[in-house]
Amino acid sequence: MPFLDNLALGFSVALTPANFLYCLAGATIGTLVGVLPGFGPVITIAMLLPLTFKLPAIASLIMLAGIYYGAHHAGSTTAIMLNMPGEPTSVVICLDGHPMARKGRAGPALSISAISSFFAGCVGVAVIAGFGPVLADAALAFETPEYACTIVLALVVAAALSGTSLVLTLGMAVLGLLLGTIGADVNSGSSRFTFGFIELSDHINLVAVAVALFAVSEIVSRMDRAEERHEAVTVRGLLPTASDLRASWRPIVRGTGLGGLLGILPGTGPLIASFASYAMERRMSRSPERFGEGAIEGVAGPEAANNAAAITHFIPMLALGIPSGAAMALMLGALLIQGITPGPQVMVEHPDLFWGVIASMWIGNAMLLILNLPLVGIWIRLLSVPYRLLYPVILVFCCIGVYSVNNSSFDVMLTAAFGVAGALFKYLDLAPSPAILGLVLGPVLEENLRRALMLSRGNLSIFVTRPISLALLILAAILVVVLSMPAWRPRKSSLAPH
Repeated sequence: MPFLDNLALGFSVALTPANFLYCLAGATIGTLVGVLPGFGPVITIAMLLPLTFKLPAIASLIMLAGIYYGAHHAGSTTAIMLNMPGEPTSVVICLDGHPMARKGRAGPALSISAISSFFAGCVGVAVIAGFGPVLADAALAFETPEYACTIVLALVVAAALSGTSLVLTLGMAVLGLLLGTIGADVNSGSSRFTFGFIELSDHINLVAVAVALFAVSEIVSRMDRAEERHEAVTVRGLLPTASDLRASWRPIVRGTGLGGLLGILPGTGPLIASFASYAMERRMSRSPERFGEGAIEGVAGPEAANNAAAITHFIPMLALGIPSGAAMALMLGALLIQGITPGPQVMVEHPDLFWGVIASMWIGNAMLLILNLPLVGIWIRLLSVPYRLLYPVILVFCCIGVYSVNNSSFDVMLTAAFGVAGALFKYLDLAPSPAILGLVLGPVLEENLRRALMLSRGNLSIFVTRPISLALLILAAILVVVLSMPAWRPRKSSLAPH
């Protein structure tokens, strides 16, 4: 069977010693940043982007993917033990996880959380694997106009996901597109907008901008905040009871299905999936008054939904090149650095990468069981390290990583400049992820747009006479209209006669 052959190829790639170690490294780092509040997968992936220049494409994506789903897996640990979610997606786990811990049932809560994450992660990976034949068929229908329209849709989706004001987020996406025009012209090779800086002739450094807008700006914006201290409860035993398992298995299945679906759909994700699962379990429960007081269903369902959505988030990025969030945008940038364009052609042109990453996710989910439950005491003790000691170390590693890409001090200065800009964006509540996506996809959009216009001899109708490209543009327009409607309602009501 082709499916089993593809999985065999994937495991043969993922189980090589080097890729196995990168999977372990990604899962371990993801667990660490998932436990530490304030450090998420986005910041960590941005910091580690320089490694993608040195590593093979498969190894780098396996490690970055491990960081992403590992952080979502581990965020519930501090939510249960300290009532302090390591990841925003684990906020809902605090509602019942921490009350369970305060009642002396921290162990069962952690175990059910880990079981939910493992089951949902495995099912989510199976969903991605099942999309393989669909991607192969779609690859035959996508040409230059379709790729250009797909990028337009990706920018609109990123703007829709990133903030409350569509105008501001689209403006950030346009800013990223403008930054992407800096450097050599796609066709003529002449320099554009370099202002005499020869370092900008080969385009602006994506790593410098990503590290600055996510890692440096986060540190700068947190410098004036007081450090919080939380006292952890003790873990007396990890094994859940038979009644815990009976009460949990249905919420785990329902949360996995809900999260897997919401992870695929644009505009949703792990955060929405976890809250939706919690609301569903509370509504379906015969005793909803238990929720908020330590109901095991309030841990099992949302945790399964969170991790299923985090895994199926890879489907839009790998299938269409549409990242569903900032972390996916950075991984898309890592692939482009390696000369691989995410989209329908990935499975056809790079089957070892596609199936190798899928197999590594199964392996990584098994690793996370070992990393999260037996080592929970170590992760909790790490929270005693003052952040004032961590921040300087992170800044030093950021500068070393940026410098190592081109051995250029100019890139470090560029990081400092964009770090200040990123802190200003945070102050103004402007999301940086659309700008990063615009910077990543800008050159690709320009290249495909020019190719399409060359094929049509300058006739723009090529984008609306082809069914797939027309459907993508209509979908982008619908998103813009739907998301703009709330902004129009107050204005209309204010013009109404009193």
